[in-house]
Amino acid sequence: MQSIVGPLLAMADTPAAAAEYVAPGVGPAYALLVPVLPLIAFVLCAVCAAMRVKSKLPAWITVGLLACSFGVTLAATMAVRAGGPMISHGFEWINFSWGDGPGQAFVADFSLYLDSLTCLWMLFVTGLATLIALYASEYMSHDVGQGYNRFFAAFSLFVFSMACLVMADNLVLLYLGWEGVGLCSYLLIGYFYKKPSAVAAAKKAFIVNRIGDLFLALGIMLCFVHFGSVEYKTIFEQARPYMELLTQGRIAEIPAIAQIIPLLLMVGAFGKSAQLPLYVWLPDAMEGPTPVSALIHAATMVTAGVFLIARAYPLFLISESALPIVGWVGALTALLAATIGMAQFDIKRIMAYSTVSQLGYMFAGLAVLGSTAAAAHVFTHAFFKAMLFLSCGAVMHGFAGQLDLRKLSGVGSMPGWRIVSIAMLIGCLNLAGFPVITAGFWSKDMILGDAFANPSLQAIGWILLLTAGLTAYYTFRVYFRVFAGPQQYEMGDEHHGTHDDAHAHGDHHGGHGHEPGHGGGHDKHDDHHDHDDHHDTPHAPGWAINTVLAVLAVASFAILIPLKSGPDAGWVGSMVSGSSARTIGDAAYLHSAHGAGHAHATFFGFDAHKAMLVVSSIVGLVGIGVAYWLHRAGRTTAATARADALLPAAGPLARWAQNKWYVDELYDAIVRKPLLILSHLFHVIDRYLVDGLVDLLGWAPRGAGRTLRPSQSGQLHGYALGMAGGIVAFLVIVLLVIT
Repeated sequence: MQSIVGPLLAMADTPAAAAEYVAPGVGPAYALLVPVLPLIAFVLCAVCAAMRVKSKLPAWITVGLLACSFGVTLAATMAVRAGGPMISHGFEWINFSWGDGPGQAFVADFSLYLDSLTCLWMLFVTGLATLIALYASEYMSHDVGQGYNRFFAAFSLFVFSMACLVMADNLVLLYLGWEGVGLCSYLLIGYFYKKPSAVAAAKKAFIVNRIGDLFLALGIMLCFVHFGSVEYKTIFEQARPYMELLTQGRIAEIPAIAQIIPLLLMVGAFGKSAQLPLYVWLPDAMEGPTPVSALIHAATMVTAGVFLIARAYPLFLISESALPIVGWVGALTALLAATIGMAQFDIKRIMAYSTVSQLGYMFAGLAVLGSTAAAAHVFTHAFFKAMLFLSCGAVMHGFAGQLDLRKLSGVGSMPGWRIVSIAMLIGCLNLAGFPVITAGFWSKDMILGDAFANPSLQAIGWILLLTAGLTAYYTFRVYFRVFAGPQQYEMGDEHHGTHDDAHAHGDHHGGHGHEPGHGGGHDKHDDHHDHDDHHDTPHAPGWAINTVLAVLAVASFAILIPLKSGPDAGWVGSMVSGSSARTIGDAAYLHSAHGAGHAHATFFGFDAHKAMLVVSSIVGLVGIGVAYWLHRAGRTTAATARADALLPAAGPLARWAQNKWYVDELYDAIVRKPLLILSHLFHVIDRYLVDGLVDLLGWAPRGAGRTLRPSQSGQLHGYALGMAGGIVAFLVIVLLVIT
């Protein structure tokens, strides 16, 4: 497998100059408040749990301290943009040596690496966390009490862990945050701990992520073995000679061990960011509360793998195999997840598969040397996907857990649901890549343009273009089925009492719905049942949910202002350019694809980026049009649509897609069941062979002692009788021998 960078360098008339490495300076001490404030929120929420607080105090603590963390992040961003990369030292964490030579000291301090990539990530991590915590203050209000305290404690701990992951100045601190977000993910997915499906989903997420985490740990160890350090500043400095070899086309001279490191890091990224073959945990993670889905599994944690590759981009560029694998895995994951998403009926799971698909887009963007495009898509996706999840959560909250798009219709025209409907429409337009007016269009177009800009990568480009059309279709399939059409609904399983009309008209409101699985051992209070008489009617969201959705809707358009098409991506591009994610490989790509080698970087004779502005627009509009024709036009009931008539023509493909291509069943057959059989076999061996031998060795002296014990009774006549018997036996033996 050839390096992606080689053909790009060959396309240029002259090689691009290596990007100068800028040694980080001393950063401001106040930057340490970014992770410390969420940690304080965690401690205070834990105190609330210990004190058995039964109010919304944990929510307001979390919202306030996370908002302060966002403010500190803004200040740190301005400092970095003015002064370049910095390191803010906290305290010595791990520091020991066994000699004075290079590589004979292991140093991993609690220090923060502040560059523009760090600031870009932390801006949306802390900003979205603040908004989602405010949303959750209302959404989780049914569980005020110990469950409420536990939720916001884990929520705050997650933000602290994510800050450690992103802001770490060394790989060990990154790994601490990496494992921390995995732990918090487990706690929050399994929040409804008496619901079997939630517990199973939490365990599945934890176990699948451990596979990737093992490879990440191995990559960190190998980094120390080869570079003699786990600190970024040292690793990047040590990698500079390899970057020089790369620019000279002498990649074969780069040591194999340096090329293996990114392969190990890559598998860790695949696990955390839900890429093939480790993507199966993310859709099941929807068993957690919807704010968890919005924060952890749409906007922040799942982008940790993208961040890891962007942060270690110089290492990935010096490997011949790493980026090609990343590109193909990302493209195939994007396509596979899109085909599954378009066949699902649970709107929250559709958004989950959409997240998997868009993460594949981001990985492919990194692989085609579009680190700027990938980062831009991470940034835009964080806002509109959080908004989509929270909109679905508002529907779920108001319709007693109902998420089946065949049982909801016309929600957008019901009283009290206008803001949710508008937010959902804006999110769908961004996800579908509606031309020109959406930030999602520009960030996705940059990735497509980067893919088609190099002839050796156009196969990935075609896969992503097809995925874009499927994305537009299944996104508006949800919108047209749930928010448009006749006003009909069927309440979910969490409502109380009977529902006389399964398709009652949506002119009622005032009920109160809960997350599926609610009631799993959480505190119940009288104020949970303020609407007991109306549990069979939808309950419109309150001010907190509507405020957050309105802010996200405005933000999704506001981020379009500093974002523009092309390799620079405006403000986002300037943020990426001052980080490790924009290095010689990316510079060479920009030179070759948009400078001297421009004539070779075409899409059917047109400039790739300019062509994608038109082509991706057409593909997205076609997808939206097909969704309108099949799921909105002529539809008179919530349960049926024109698409139903096409299912027989699809044959078994529709059923396979609805069953997620039986990937889980395949893993169950080739991984889980063989391991289960093997574990039972080892149990039998351990119990009857290993333990049996140990028990036999333990029983032998006990048996011998038990046999000899009567002979040592302490009675003289017994000893005399024994002696006499011994003499007789001896004489008999002698006589037998003589004769």
